[in-house]
Amino acid sequence: MSASQSYSVVVAGGGLGGLTAALSLRHKGLRVTVLEQAPQLGEVGAGIQTAPNASRILIGLGLRAQLEAIHTEPLDQVRRRWKDGSVIAMTSLGDRCKREYNAPYWHYHRADLHKVLLDACVDPDGPGPVVQIRTNSQVVDVDRADPARPIAVTSGGERYPADVVIGADGIRSSVRDALDLPDTLVFSGEMAYRVLIPGDKIAADPATRWLVDRFQSTIWYGPDRHLVHYMIRGGQFLNVVAIVPCSPEIERKWSGPASADELVDAFPGWDDRVASMLSKSEGDATVWAMFHRRRDPVWTDGHVVLLGDACHAMLPYQAQGASQAMEDAAVLAEELGAVTVSGIGDALARYVSRRAKHAGMVQDASWQNMSFYHLPDGPEQRARDAKLKDFNGESDVSYDWLWRGTPLHDKDLEAFSYQFRK
Repeated sequence: MSASQSYSVVVAGGGLGGLTAALSLRHKGLRVTVLEQAPQLGEVGAGIQTAPNASRILIGLGLRAQLEAIHTEPLDQVRRRWKDGSVIAMTSLGDRCKREYNAPYWHYHRADLHKVLLDACVDPDGPGPVVQIRTNSQVVDVDRADPARPIAVTSGGERYPADVVIGADGIRSSVRDALDLPDTLVFSGEMAYRVLIPGDKIAADPATRWLVDRFQSTIWYGPDRHLVHYMIRGGQFLNVVAIVPCSPEIERKWSGPASADELVDAFPGWDDRVASMLSKSEGDATVWAMFHRRRDPVWTDGHVVLLGDACHAMLPYQAQGASQAMEDAAVLAEELGAVTVSGIGDALARYVSRRAKHAGMVQDASWQNMSFYHLPDGPEQRARDAKLKDFNGESDVSYDWLWRGTPLHDKDLEAFSYQFRK
């Protein structure tokens, strides 16, 4: 896109999806301003995983070296039984993902991945116009008096006119509310504890040392609850997500602090190694009510469009929430980068056409997995475990479908070999 064709975009929300969108749009030559409600740009202390479909997007943005500097690579995905920790199934990740999908399966601290994206957005030597970042700027409304020139309005009364406004402002999106779209939030009945446990404490205890001897992504299945954990920052922390039935208080408040004792007590009767692991948590554990959105293909109105959790928030049972937002960002930038101002409406319609069904299928798969993960012991559980032994994904969507190829029309991204080497 030439300078004369370039136009302005405001992104509401400076999380991983919003920054991936901003960087992708910058690469297309668009002028981008990110409005973030927090006083400082950053991410919460938790882990995140990018499957090959998201890694491919990020590497295609020129971030390979930066990601290699912050990643931790799980060698396997392991499924365990709740009561005795026995292995139900193990699937190779590591070199297999790079060999078969030409992109890695990597784990990160969310703050590290966020910083990589932020640095690339504001790097003066990067391609396209430097992204403008505005903190303390919570978007609370969108003035659409001129449909072709929407104005993002912040809680402080600042007004940011643009040719496109993107709502990347999460599951409780103010941009979505400004479009007066239907309330599609659905409560799952569950809540998730999230905690980082110091890796040195894990390594020092013979009961948990095995977690640092070989980096793996592990899921424990049990009645009405499950547990996910993996190492980040090269073993500095064990990231834990523990999902259990939701309490009335957390359903009402959405989130709250949690203690190590609470975590341990949430898994009565489980393998002793679970209590040994969870009891080592320190200080900053939190618990969150699990909501998602039912599928709805209406993501745009005029020159305002939604991305990520604002339009397709999903439960974490496919580990694809951030990855799908990154796919959204790349496709949206591809469409907007190919048009002048007069073509924005059609570009946004094509973006929704390319993304709504795909993201919706992942939403549905994540919802299916909630009951699949939490079966009581018995015939259905045994059938599930047998299915997992020949593993290609738990739900109706396969990992091959999720991870292979690219959502973009970019032939270079599809054809280029990244030549991953040990």
